[in-house]
Amino acid sequence: MIKSMTGFASLTRDDELATITVTVKAVNHRFLDLQLRVPASLASAEARIRGLVQSRVSRGRVEVSVSIQQRRTAAVEVELNEPFLDALKLALERARERGYVEGRIGASDLLRFPQALSIREKAEDAGEEPSPLWGRVEEAIAAALEELDTMRVREGGYLKADLDARRVRLGELFAQVASAAEQGIAGLQARLQERVRELRAETLADEALVAQEIAKFVGRSDITEEVVRFRGHLEHWQALSDSPEPCGRKLDFLLQEMNREVNTAGSKAEGPAVSEVIVALKADLEKMREQVQNVE
Repeated sequence: MIKSMTGFASLTRDDELATITVTVKAVNHRFLDLQLRVPASLASAEARIRGLVQSRVSRGRVEVSVSIQQRRTAAVEVELNEPFLDALKLALERARERGYVEGRIGASDLLRFPQALSIREKAEDAGEEPSPLWGRVEEAIAAALEELDTMRVREGGYLKADLDARRVRLGELFAQVASAAEQGIAGLQARLQERVRELRAETLADEALVAQEIAKFVGRSDITEEVVRFRGHLEHWQALSDSPEPCGRKLDFLLQEMNREVNTAGSKAEGPAVSEVIVALKADLEKMREQVQNVE
């Protein structure tokens, strides 16, 4: 299935527990690069969030942001930086002995040192049962991913329409190459036959050897194999784009194979009309390659 890698979704869910906002952004990338921005209270659920995203997205750089405003005050934890305070105490004692400072340090003084205390929202333990809030968050993320997928499918429809039109044009252009090559071979055979008739007048000419060389030369100009393979690639392309599976990487590989067949045909085929059509084929292949970089 041709689905765009780019998309955006944002929604807010409001209930008696909290206001949950989820934003999802997706852009092109060779592989799946997932970036999560979630509150500390959901740190233990990051693996589950990643699983949700990976079930809907197979390729692209995806950023998922979740913000929560709870109706009740969130539990917090305060961590004392004891090594820092020990070092601070020793430093203050030396300063006091030398008369630099007076008095004792109080709680209000500690709050002036960012390194002394860490106050943060308490995260759920991995072994604990998920809170009721997590169910709401999961539903919101799933809904945002569904909205993102809808946008990516819609964008993919535009890409498919363009790529299908170019695929049809490729088939027509390569048919022109095949026709021009056949005419070129016919002209080549006529020229070689005329040359053979001229050589027959020479007593030293070995007609069997000349005929063998003519056959080899004409054979090297035949592009039947390239035509068959190219048509096979076009059929494979259509099957991939119509299947439900992500196909961006496979389409990119097919384009490389088609470009190889075009290069080979261009180097083998005879006839003045071949070069112009080969240039048109390469131009369309490059445009398709640019478009496929947007396909999941």
